[in-house]
Amino acid sequence: MRYMKAKDIRKMWLDFFASKGHHIVAGASLVPKNDPTLLWINAGVSALKKYFDGSEIPPCRRLANIQKCIRTNDIENVGRTARHHTFFEMLGNFSIGDYFRDEAITWAIELLTEKRWFAFEKEKLYITYHPDDLVTKKSWLKAGISESHLIAKDDNFWEIGEGPCGPATEIFFDRGEKYDPEQRGIDLLVKDIENDRYIEIWNIVFSQFCAAPGIKREDYKELPSKNIDTGAGLERIACILQRTNTNFETDLFYPIIEEVERFSGRKYEDHQLAFRVIADHLRAITFALADGESFSNEGRGYVLRRLLRRAVRFCKVLGIEKPYLFTVIPLIVKNMEDYYPYLFDHQTQIAKMVKNEEERFIKTLKNGENLLMKLIAENQTLSGADVFKLYDTFGFPKELTAEICHEQGINIDLTVFEQLMEAQRQRARAARGNSQSMSLQAIDLMNCTLSSMFNYMSGPTKATVIALFKDGQKVQSVDDEGEVLLDVTNFYAESGGQVADSGILENDHLSAKVVNVIKMPNQQHLHYVKVMYGAVKVGDQVVAKVDEYRHALIKRNHSSVHLLHAALIEVLGEHITQQGSYVNEHYSHFDFNHPARMSSEQIAEVERKVNYYIAASLKQKTVVLPIEEAKEIGAKALFDDKYDDEVRVVAFADISKELCGGTHVNNTADIGVFVIESEESIAAGVRRIQARTSIGAYELLKKRENILNQSRDLLAVGSINDVANKIKALSNEKDLYKKENDHLNQKLAQMMSGDLKNSFVKKDGLLVLVKHLKEQNRDGLLKIIYGLRENKDNYLIVLIGEENGRYPIVVAVSEKATKKGMHAGKLVKEIATLLKGSGGGKADLASGAGKDIAQLQVVKDFLLK
Repeated sequence: MRYMKAKDIRKMWLDFFASKGHHIVAGASLVPKNDPTLLWINAGVSALKKYFDGSEIPPCRRLANIQKCIRTNDIENVGRTARHHTFFEMLGNFSIGDYFRDEAITWAIELLTEKRWFAFEKEKLYITYHPDDLVTKKSWLKAGISESHLIAKDDNFWEIGEGPCGPATEIFFDRGEKYDPEQRGIDLLVKDIENDRYIEIWNIVFSQFCAAPGIKREDYKELPSKNIDTGAGLERIACILQRTNTNFETDLFYPIIEEVERFSGRKYEDHQLAFRVIADHLRAITFALADGESFSNEGRGYVLRRLLRRAVRFCKVLGIEKPYLFTVIPLIVKNMEDYYPYLFDHQTQIAKMVKNEEERFIKTLKNGENLLMKLIAENQTLSGADVFKLYDTFGFPKELTAEICHEQGINIDLTVFEQLMEAQRQRARAARGNSQSMSLQAIDLMNCTLSSMFNYMSGPTKATVIALFKDGQKVQSVDDEGEVLLDVTNFYAESGGQVADSGILENDHLSAKVVNVIKMPNQQHLHYVKVMYGAVKVGDQVVAKVDEYRHALIKRNHSSVHLLHAALIEVLGEHITQQGSYVNEHYSHFDFNHPARMSSEQIAEVERKVNYYIAASLKQKTVVLPIEEAKEIGAKALFDDKYDDEVRVVAFADISKELCGGTHVNNTADIGVFVIESEESIAAGVRRIQARTSIGAYELLKKRENILNQSRDLLAVGSINDVANKIKALSNEKDLYKKENDHLNQKLAQMMSGDLKNSFVKKDGLLVLVKHLKEQNRDGLLKIIYGLRENKDNYLIVLIGEENGRYPIVVAVSEKATKKGMHAGKLVKEIATLLKGSGGGKADLASGAGKDIAQLQVVKDFLLK
């Protein structure tokens, strides 16, 4: 077994799978894109779900990657174990409908054990597999793993709700008796005992089944396209190949630990927990901030705040009382620069953000700890009110308070804390809502008459901070979240259906994200900011930088709405008027009056016309006119909006003239392409078109293309141009088979009716038939009943079928019987109730369904005795 640095392990992993025909996929950002189910990217496959679920066609059906991940479900355990981390790297190889079990296992053994690769000793590898997955066991035996090293485990099955699932196999490395002081041996692995001897290094999932609710696992259907999903921990492989006791002594962590030793004068072996927490948490913070996250009190930002404040607290354990962690950022960047060179571009900003957060917490840490230790000395249980005070006044995350209390053997009441937190959230939401909507008009905002100018020019704008607010109340400085008023701004404020710009305000000592912009009661543009580092004060000189990429996307969508309005009038008629619109960077909505659903041909024609206007490179011209003059030149307005005496008119040649205060492209050619995504009704007589432009239109077209490509493959045709003809042929074939099937079912029903004609019994002069017919659905039962009724004028027929765990019931009663008071609808309801179902219908014919056939004999006794 060779010695390898972490950077060489990464390279060898990718080189190996490239040699096996895998496309190397760049690792994704830690912040999930278009996936609200995840707080962080937490597994190698997380960013590849779009390929596995079929929403996108992969660049290759064989993929390999190195994915940075964050998991924060039990932060308090980090540092206390040998291998638990918040930030880690997953090495992965994936097959999407290409190779499967045999190749995955063969390549795993080759990469792990061959001398030109990792060169692990094969005799030190142990494998777990699912007891029912004997094919995997056979593959490992074939690969040279001895049977005594193969262990069946019931939990080796990957399944998360409905959808793809399958058995898993895990590869463990035996580090030897040195890490097994009690000499438990293989029992550690068999009985799943936490240990440092047998280290899991690689997990392979064979995604071959489709999980479905109500279906036993052994009855899951096989997937038509089987996949491979694997994950190997870089930190664990490094620990083994570098022959360290834990992951923290590898070259991924130890340079950080050595630097903290140098600065603090303390030794790692004497304070392992503190050193490990600092090294782990600072790596996670560095990568998360580089990927665009920031410290805050919610979501991912709150996780980062927890990590930083926990690390600061352990700095204090090492005697480090002043801000220090920010000085370690360059070391982390240098240590990881081989595979993550982008970190260098963010190094300065990350350090400033970390320093700012350290300074804020250190100010209150000492007083907070003093109060906490006093409370611990006086109480057996820390009250929820005290936990809240520590959080609200001293910035102690509840988890940090809980960890300190646990160390001291003190219980903690979090129920009251959560109640107080929720009350605070509601107050904050109300305050934000009041100031943003102006519905209750905060006094300070109402009284602010300072002059602030908005200009439509792009590019950085120098400005002066003339007022600051916190939840609508005037303040002199903001160091976390608040509202900023500038003397001049190029940030568009949300209005007229267009979302606000976003970006940053910065100077040498400040960086603040602008997350929203609204109009104040006196129409100034108010910027909602999250301070990343520094503090913003009244009188500060700042540079206002709009996110130009997002701004351009919004402009394209907004201008396309004007062109869409013109095209709709041309195609549908002069009656078209705008009823509302919404524009953001992703898409646009346009609402208009029209009495009927648009045909496919009309939608296509409108889309064609808009793209014609785009291709015509129409120049945009904006003028400010008296409102009457604007109306005279044909400028269109929103049906119920109120306008000032002077209005802004946006025109694209003679095609479109509208009253509009929004931002627009200079030339229609800048829009690129326009695609209608949907057309639907949103109210009586009002339709809505959703559309996309530019990169959004491209992504929509690619998504449609992917669907066509998948359809081509499923239909086994040579080109997407053949898809429609193939579907038409299959539809005709289906209609033919349906016709034949209906004919055969009719004949079968006639045959069954003939067989059952002699099964009637007489009861009080009435012919009665009660039968349970397996594998018959409701339609089949009706066909049989129609045959049974022939030539009979006094009958009661009850047929019970069986289909997919349900029991359809059909009851027929003759006219003569109904006149005597018998009612099919009432009967079927009683029968269905006995079978734990429901039903109803007319007097002569009714149907229902039951769920439990166990009471069938009770039904027969009820009807025949």
